[in-house]
Amino acid sequence: MSVKRVNIVIPKEDGGFELYRMKEWLRQHPDRLPPGLDATTLTSYQLRDRLKKHGWSVQNLDGETRLTPPGDHSTLSNIQEILGDGDVTLDKESPDDTEFPDASFGLEYQLRDFIAQNIGTLEILGRSISLYVDASGREGIEYPTSVGPIDILAVDNSGAFFVFELKRARSPDHTIGQLTRYMGWIGQTIGRNCEINGIIVAREISGNLRYSISVIPNIHLFEYKIEFHLNKINSMIET
Repeated sequence: MSVKRVNIVIPKEDGGFELYRMKEWLRQHPDRLPPGLDATTLTSYQLRDRLKKHGWSVQNLDGETRLTPPGDHSTLSNIQEILGDGDVTLDKESPDDTEFPDASFGLEYQLRDFIAQNIGTLEILGRSISLYVDASGREGIEYPTSVGPIDILAVDNSGAFFVFELKRARSPDHTIGQLTRYMGWIGQTIGRNCEINGIIVAREISGNLRYSISVIPNIHLFEYKIEFHLNKINSMIET
């Protein structure tokens, strides 16, 4: 008997969708759970059935079940048209760990926090960068704008802006729309007359995205790779 993946589908403002593993997403958003439900003690199938009773839409596909929260008015047919029949490229979550045998981040905020904490060690386009800090002291992590929060907003010593859009797994085509929207906002507000660079970071960059940026200036693609080593430490007691 094959085991189905159970994913949460979250519609986005640009008409796209993001998929998350159900239990991980619910643990991160306990406020979206109906009263009395606990994502840590119930099985995926128990959660699925109880969420359905509370108005969540459920779509069963070969190898995958998709759930959409109540209040999200996108139809299941629209979701299936965009995401396909289960063999899909996910935005922030991989359908299972076997898709990425190399180490990768389990959730997008982990990738965001890692880059933010280590941004001073990164060299982007041959330049050293640091987190942007505005006049109120707000740092450029989930930086709020009128067109949505920017994952990471950084600057270099010349005052050039670096707008990061992060995808912990693969980066879909509509990432371009998100990123250019943020870059446009920067250009019309805090970054007038400044150089503005868009930076897409993902575990894997698709061929379609490579074609897209070939005609858009100042957007740059990066794939990340995690390396982790254990160094054995000998005991101080010699035998």
